[in-house]
Amino acid sequence: MSTSPPLVAVLGAGAAGLLAAIHAAKGGARVVLLERTPDGGRKILISGGGRCNILPSHLDTTRYVTASSPNSLRMILRGWPLEDQRSFFEEEVGLPLRLEEETGKLFPVANSARAVRDGLVRTAKAHGVEWQSGVEVTALDPLTSGWGITLAGGRTIRADAVIVATGGLSVPKTGSDGFAYRALGALGHTIHPTYPALTPLTLDPPIFVDLAGVSLPVTIEAKNATERREASGGFLFTHRGYSGPAVLDISHVAVRGGLAEEPPATITVQWTAYDAPTWEAFLAPAVHQVGTVIRRELPTRLADRLLADVGIDPTRKLSQLPRNGRKALVAALTRYPLPWSGDEGYKKAEVTGGGVALGEVQPATMESRIHPGLFLAGELLDAFGPIGGYNFVWAWVTGRLAGLGASAKDDG
Repeated sequence: MSTSPPLVAVLGAGAAGLLAAIHAAKGGARVVLLERTPDGGRKILISGGGRCNILPSHLDTTRYVTASSPNSLRMILRGWPLEDQRSFFEEEVGLPLRLEEETGKLFPVANSARAVRDGLVRTAKAHGVEWQSGVEVTALDPLTSGWGITLAGGRTIRADAVIVATGGLSVPKTGSDGFAYRALGALGHTIHPTYPALTPLTLDPPIFVDLAGVSLPVTIEAKNATERREASGGFLFTHRGYSGPAVLDISHVAVRGGLAEEPPATITVQWTAYDAPTWEAFLAPAVHQVGTVIRRELPTRLADRLLADVGIDPTRKLSQLPRNGRKALVAALTRYPLPWSGDEGYKKAEVTGGGVALGEVQPATMESRIHPGLFLAGELLDAFGPIGGYNFVWAWVTGRLAGLGASAKDDG
């Protein structure tokens, strides 16, 4: 048996791939990192508006979405506690983090996504990772011992273990092309149907185009035949529909319902923090005009639109409102039915829903249960979380587990 360290090939230099390469090298393996784009880490660069929300300050695993085993998901996430992830970035990558109190998100003190990407690349190279960029993997084949990796142009690489971290289908301009689903499906892995997740919703015709640019914090609920999801956060009217963190966090319920050819999901919005009884109390003083009261709590354009929708003149005194008019107004403020007809697709989706079934990987190492020596990490797996650093956590944890698992494989 050879005593030389195993050669681990990591496919993809995104968040999961960089973590995998670093930890495989730390585990004692020789590591080659193969990246299709010239630089790698492009999703990191555009995350958080260029600031990169590295981590949440608290992780609620029930907020992740998967069609696979929720137990497998929880076991995987237990593989690297949040506090240890923070220590890695601050102490090993040299990226001090700060808490944004109002959102509970952790950002680099430098407020720079580029600092995150460059820090991870620098750390990988410092651990001896061989970086090959501008190379496209076209095939992945199990050998009698190890793996054969075919590159565009015909060159092949033999590795003792391979980590696939090539991402999903979201934001294709960053290099995502769905290679993993094709390659892993051909190798016998179950691929749950993929769909754009955390994506803006659209409405055709765009009947709210006059509200484009209006933003506010809301609570929004989406419900299809099998699933209900609620989210609170920013809501933005766009020229084509709706966006903002709250919309993105429930968008998969709408998209997934359509994928299953169910009746369209229903979406309702509570426009303020006030529930129906609170609004009833607000609307009780008889001397005020309706418009004055509503505009105090909502952007003027939205307030006027809601009043028009329920047929109430904003100059009308509250004392003049009939009972059914008051009831309709409270319903519009607290359970507004939001029409939608589609979504912005992968081009604007933060992540890909669906993917490789979690039950087909070992949760402690991310090794395939079907093919020894094959490890999977990141977005290509069937799991995603809400806005707020959850999807980076998934990338960091699965990347680290895969890297350590692959480095422990005997090179035969």
